[in-house]
Amino acid sequence: MSLLASKSTWYATGKSLGLLYLFLLTGLFLDSYHFVKITAHAQWFANVAMFIVTGIVFFNVTKRNREQMITAILIAIIGEYLFSIVLGMYTYRLENVPHYVPPGHALVYISVLYFSKASSVIKHKISLEKIFGIFIFIYASVFLIFKNDVFGFVMTVATLFILRNKPRERLFYLTMYITVAVLEIIGTNYLCWKWPSTAWGVFDFLPSYNPPSGISFFYFGLDLGSLWLYKQRHKLAWLRMKNIRKIRSNSVN
Repeated sequence: MSLLASKSTWYATGKSLGLLYLFLLTGLFLDSYHFVKITAHAQWFANVAMFIVTGIVFFNVTKRNREQMITAILIAIIGEYLFSIVLGMYTYRLENVPHYVPPGHALVYISVLYFSKASSVIKHKISLEKIFGIFIFIYASVFLIFKNDVFGFVMTVATLFILRNKPRERLFYLTMYITVAVLEIIGTNYLCWKWPSTAWGVFDFLPSYNPPSGISFFYFGLDLGSLWLYKQRHKLAWLRMKNIRKIRSNSVN
């Protein structure tokens, strides 16, 4: 059964986010402090697992989505080295950028994209946006109150503020926020990476937690960058799609 055409919200969620979360839980375990006790080459096991799973997904999505996955990987490589190595925004276990991380970004991106585009999910779009929005605000507030996560709360508020005027992308980014939160909780608890006690370890007026709640704010760059590059490579197709949307909008009004 096609994920996008599925009439079951549970099926679409399980086949996209469910499988993703399960893989994050097991895949990151291979780079965890638990697995390091078994082998000194733990990170290579995580690398191999990620490349295999990303490859399987890559060859089972559309040509357009493959291109977006490649773009996401390239942008992630630049972003990871900039934010982790150059700026020291966070630090990986071996103080490197693990090879599994860039394709991991692409895997997260495509999973969230397929979830938010599934017809059974779109039917409940408004309700899901409200539920996700409330959950996210409560989640960030709990981190603020009990973990003094000012940095994460500020980024969460900024994310919700930006999405007020982004109805077309809102479900995607709200889902991305929750997915990144799951990813960060798993990764930091496995000690795969860690965040400093303040923003970038520099701004003392922005206390942070490990992980900060609203770190998905920086995924805007990855997502918008992937979309921008796709537009540049397919200008005519993108213009055609915009015109179709405009015609449909005018006919509704």
